[in-house]
Amino acid sequence: MRFLNILFARSTLPKVLLFLAAFVFFSANTVYFIEAEEGIFRAAMGKTYHLNFDSVRPKGPYLNLKSALLVDYNNGEVLFSKNANTQRPIASISKLVAAMVLVDQGVDLESTEAISKADARRSSRSRLNIGYELTLRDLLHAALMNSDNRATRALARATCGTIEDFAAEMNRKCKALGLKQTNFVEPTGLSAQNVSTAHEVAKIVHYAYDYELIREITSKKTYYVKIINKKNRRVSMANTNLMIHSPYFVLTGKTGFIRAADYCLTTLIRNKKGERLTLVLLGVPRDRLRFREARKLVDWGFKQLSS
Repeated sequence: MRFLNILFARSTLPKVLLFLAAFVFFSANTVYFIEAEEGIFRAAMGKTYHLNFDSVRPKGPYLNLKSALLVDYNNGEVLFSKNANTQRPIASISKLVAAMVLVDQGVDLESTEAISKADARRSSRSRLNIGYELTLRDLLHAALMNSDNRATRALARATCGTIEDFAAEMNRKCKALGLKQTNFVEPTGLSAQNVSTAHEVAKIVHYAYDYELIREITSKKTYYVKIINKKNRRVSMANTNLMIHSPYFVLTGKTGFIRAADYCLTTLIRNKKGERLTLVLLGVPRDRLRFREARKLVDWGFKQLSS
């Protein structure tokens, strides 16, 4: 009894928690992160993804791009790799990490936020006008499906108050996931300083797939968001990941483009046999070409699984 009193004394409790965290990590093959912040311990438990590059096939298709990776999702074996550890801008693929941070923060998705002038500044194309008020759930659909930058900024403000604080949370998330070559300065991907590698983007899409809400949204073809302060006004959002129109089932994914990054795509897809492949394409010179190159690589990849 005296031992138990000492073990669970207030001063020793954090050490006990750390011990239990280590025990869970080594006994259950899970990741358990404990971070002390202002005297409060935060914990996050989940899978950890390791990719096996020993399985890369000696010959693969020629692809017109800067970096690429193709992974057998079921076992982590890399089938195809090109410049997989070269750091590059990843454009709107950044929004997958933004979505994870949003869900982690536990914000009320039925609360609302209006598009501000700051959200609209240099925001590329958007169907959301300044002053439109939407639920955070609908803003997340716009951000992930239609890659809407205004929606993403509004979500960041609603979650952390400022874009800078939200970006800091994104980097904290990446650190917790062990992503050492991924860094963000803002949530949309418009900055060329939002960088990662094909290797780490593959891990990002795997972690994103573990979020039910993210995989639900990113696997939709179309969705209508409701403009709350405009009576009966709805705006359609179409998924920019055109692999959703291929013979394969899109489980999650995200497109991206800025000039510094060229055209990018990451997606997790499944064929009719239930086999799953994770695809990353970075630095494709033309929009439609990325989807042709994606089909080429995926078709080749599923043949490798069958051979």
